[in-house]
Amino acid sequence: MSSKPSARLLATAAMTAAATALGALAIAGCSAATAEPKTVPKTAPKAAPVGATVTDAAAAHKRGSVHLTAYTDNDGPTETVIVTGAIGDYGQAVSVHPDGTIDPEHDSELSLRLSKGTFRLDIASLDKAFVAVFLNHFPTDQVTCSGSFDVTQRVSIVPGSGTGAYRGVGGAFTLTIALDEVDKVSAAEPCTAGSAFLSQAIVTSGPGSITF
Repeated sequence: MSSKPSARLLATAAMTAAATALGALAIAGCSAATAEPKTVPKTAPKAAPVGATVTDAAAAHKRGSVHLTAYTDNDGPTETVIVTGAIGDYGQAVSVHPDGTIDPEHDSELSLRLSKGTFRLDIASLDKAFVAVFLNHFPTDQVTCSGSFDVTQRVSIVPGSGTGAYRGVGGAFTLTIALDEVDKVSAAEPCTAGSAFLSQAIVTSGPGSITF
């Protein structure tokens, strides 16, 4: 009996191999058709500017409500000041002229010299109103030569005055100056608005809205 495969067996084997190959191709085709296509973002995320940080971005757009309180027990040009809210800082408030020199009359600008930077307030109109009330209504008690009063006005931040953390600051405050004072009284010196004071307290305070 011959050991060679018959022609029928060879044909059958060839047909079986062809059918197997076709089945594999069909399965592969179905898998490729049902596979979910990859999604590619239309635009890549923008890179942050060189040197920029999250803190820088927040600071550059910082805005909000603030409250200022400044106080002194004399008529000098310097007060203690605290600012809270969107600005949390403290330092000195100094009456100055626009050129930065000290202004003993308090009738120009108030420089807020805080621990993180400085900016100025235009207090000319507020001071004018304060002096008018003082000259016309103080002292409110002639017997004790003492009195108290307050005035309120809107005060703007001087444009371009910000330094340090407050560079570019803008906005305004609604400030009230409140005075309590006891003046010297004697037979030789009648009680007037020009009498020398024995004790004095001046508090400037009020809310504001700022951006920087």
